[in-house]
Amino acid sequence: MKVVVIGGTGLIGSKLVRKLEEHGHEAVAAAPNTGVNTLTGEGLAEVLKDASVVVDVSNSPSWEDDAVMKFFRTSTENLLNAEAEAGVTHHVALSVVGTDRLQESGYFRAKQAQEELIKASGMPYSLVHATQFFEFIKGIADISTEGDTVRLAPAKFQPIYSDDVAAAVGRTAVGDPVNGTVEVAGPDVFQIDELIRETLAAQNDPRTVVTDPHAPYAGAELEETTLLPGPDALLAGTRLSDWLAKQQ
Repeated sequence: MKVVVIGGTGLIGSKLVRKLEEHGHEAVAAAPNTGVNTLTGEGLAEVLKDASVVVDVSNSPSWEDDAVMKFFRTSTENLLNAEAEAGVTHHVALSVVGTDRLQESGYFRAKQAQEELIKASGMPYSLVHATQFFEFIKGIADISTEGDTVRLAPAKFQPIYSDDVAAAVGRTAVGDPVNGTVEVAGPDVFQIDELIRETLAAQNDPRTVVTDPHAPYAGAELEETTLLPGPDALLAGTRLSDWLAKQQ
């Protein structure tokens, strides 16, 4: 089976390509640095030739409201049109748990627009909603920092290892389209402010974490359960404590 991975040279994409190849599939990494640009349409017709499945794990280079909306709308429209012409039979897209609950954020409004385009396209599809990656925990602290203070809401989240995300996306890609959403999450629930406070302290990071119920997350306020998956989510096996131990 030929599977084209849009964003195939990034964190998730590169792992996904490797996993698909290990299982005997023809996996093609498609990204601007391989000559495929979904914003302009460059290289799409060529790379999609004889492809059965397209997996979109690409991300916008800018999170500015207008730029990120343009990226997801334009690239998704170009991709879906090219897939229809090429005879692709399954479109898979990676998105985020809680996207529909984070619409104060320009980034998540753009992700919601992407999902709506896919659902309306008539293309058989599967959406994979993942929780926050272990690798991005420090990034959450960084986008929440003002001076030496990190302001975070006391919301719960269930982070996941990127390898486990790639594995879940791969299983979805080679299966039948679900024409709906699959949620994946890590095995353990944490409170964001507490976890990041502990993480920064363990790294001797001098920043102070302040618990603020109104602190925005990518521009949106969080309720306690905004970032948590539903009861039917697939739970990955890698624990954050084990991943952190390997990093050290």
